[in-house]
Amino acid sequence: MSIEVAIEKDFGSFRLNVSFSGGNEVLAILGGSGCGKSMTLRCIAGIVRPDRGRIAVDGVTFFDSERNINLPPQQRRVGLLFQNYALFHNMTVEENIAAGVREKLSQKEKLALARQSISKFRLDGLEDHLPRALSGGQQQRVALARILIGQPRILMLDEPFSALDSYLRWEMELELKETLRTFPGTTLLVSHSRDEVYRLAQHVCLLEHGTSEPVQTVQDLFERPATRAAALLSGCKNYARCTPCGSRELDVSDWGVRLHCAAEIPPGAVLLGVRRHYVRPAGQNGVENTFTCTVQQVIDNVFSTIVLLRPCTVAQDAHYPTLEMELEKADWTALALAPGDPISISIAPKDLLLLRDNEPSGAAAEAPRRR
Repeated sequence: MSIEVAIEKDFGSFRLNVSFSGGNEVLAILGGSGCGKSMTLRCIAGIVRPDRGRIAVDGVTFFDSERNINLPPQQRRVGLLFQNYALFHNMTVEENIAAGVREKLSQKEKLALARQSISKFRLDGLEDHLPRALSGGQQQRVALARILIGQPRILMLDEPFSALDSYLRWEMELELKETLRTFPGTTLLVSHSRDEVYRLAQHVCLLEHGTSEPVQTVQDLFERPATRAAALLSGCKNYARCTPCGSRELDVSDWGVRLHCAAEIPPGAVLLGVRRHYVRPAGQNGVENTFTCTVQQVIDNVFSTIVLLRPCTVAQDAHYPTLEMELEKADWTALALAPGDPISISIAPKDLLLLRDNEPSGAAAEAPRRR
């Protein structure tokens, strides 16, 4: 099972330019709101026609602008789970699931197949319920059962947990992970949650302003992001402009410091990224890359403390003049520091993310620019 997508669509104020491929796996499409994630799924499903390009799933060409191929949605055998599940409100659970059967069978035969799915998805006792009588998790299971009973070539999940509360979201994620494990094809998971992507997917395609980046492993996204957009979507909070001064030395102009890198600096690296939990009080990361900051603000989380810091040598024209540190509450309390106090911090050379800046010209930076 495989998918190949290379499409363009001009909406006037927004342009979609997406290219990726995947195999028998969960491939995540990760990006912020309005970046084109859901629109990509609609193009694959045949709901929206691209201007040009090609879409093929499991060896079947869904769309090819050069060959004038554009299969209608009903011939594509795509299982698309919408955010609102799109159940038929006047049908029972059993009837909703039976509606997903694609074969030309009698209604009695379809309902018999539906009853098998009802047991598989733990919906026993709900056969005669209408969707309005179901919880959000039950509705999702009905929607998934309806999709899978039709034996789709590809399964596409459009932010499947967005309508659920936090506890139910976790419960449904565990159930969905088991369902995906047995699905014999490609699953596309659209999400803006890096945590969902990390737990469910094997590969990820990032979308930024309608344009895709090359597919990468989930591990590479979190451990070795190459661009500012990738680092931002993977949860990195700290950035600073920098200039290489040697193969492994960085002049970090925003913070007025020079830092040593564990690896060779890649071509085009103009930004430094550092995750919160890699910023540590001096000594915890060794003696390299140590510099002094001033505590600006202390924010208590449930299980940790986030400290906003300002390097003492920060440049006057700094684009990113602050950085964040996250510690266990007990570790921060033991330091006995308050806003205005100095603190020496260190960042291990291996924890420096060296990034290209792919922000479009004139666009406002999404990363914090605190003054």
